[in-house]
This record gives sequence, structure tokens and C-alpha cells, in this order.
Amino acid sequence: MASHHTKDKGDLGVLKAQVDLFEQGFTILAPLTEHCPFDLVAYGDGEFLRVQVKYRAVDRFGKVGVRFSTCWADRHGTHTSPVDKGEVDLYCIYCPDTDECYYLRPAEFGSNASLRVRAPKNGQTKGVHFAAEFRRVP
Repeated sequence: MASHHTKDKGDLGVLKAQVDLFEQGFTILAPLTEHCPFDLVAYGDGEFLRVQVKYRAVDRFGKVGVRFSTCWADRHGTHTSPVDKGEVDLYCIYCPDTDECYYLRPAEFGSNASLRVRAPKNGQTKGVHFAAEFRRVP
């Protein structure tokens, strides 16, 4: 069977998220369809969290970025639309460069988020989201 590179990366991200969430004490539930707005459900302390997983590498500026939108292509071109933040409780960003997962509540951000893996070269700290601060489920 031929592999599909982006699908493989997504599958790896979901597996890493499952292990990381399990290690944080969650029970992991998987939907029986690929058409949900979330990839898995984490259950802990009587609460269900719908989790969307993204695989994101560190960019040349030392950041891991995520857009809260979905993108697809069809015969009419490429389309992008914002995600319904009411359908997802948590984003898990798996970064292969750090081999770590980072957790964001999309409702707390605008259309995108950027986590710093490396400190900015100019030393700026105000308004900077350092990835290490997002290692645990909030």
C-alpha cells in the first residue's frame, strides 16, 4: 500500500497525543468516523475534552504555528474556512522537532496561535507564548 505523507504525519501526531494524554491521566476515546471536527476525546476528572491534533514543525524563526481553520481543495480550487471553536475543546500540537505535545484552548485565541520553542533573538518576552508553558492540558 502506498503511503500518503501528510496522512502519515497526522497519524503520528494522533498517536503521540494519545500517549501524552494517557501519561497525563486521561482515558482516550476515538471516534468511529474521520468526519468529526476532532480527532479524539480525552476523559478525565468527569470531563470529556474534544481534541483536534495537529502536526507542526518548528519554523525558521523558532516558532510552532497553528491556524484555527480548515483547508480543502476541489475542482473549484482551494478553500479555507474558520473552525467552529464550539466543536473543539482543545488543540494538541505535536512537534516532531521537540517530540512534544502542546495544548491550547482555541477559544482563548484569535484565528491563529504561535508558540515559541526558541527564545526570540531580540529578547522579547512580552506577548510571547513559550511552548514549554503549554505542555500540560489546561
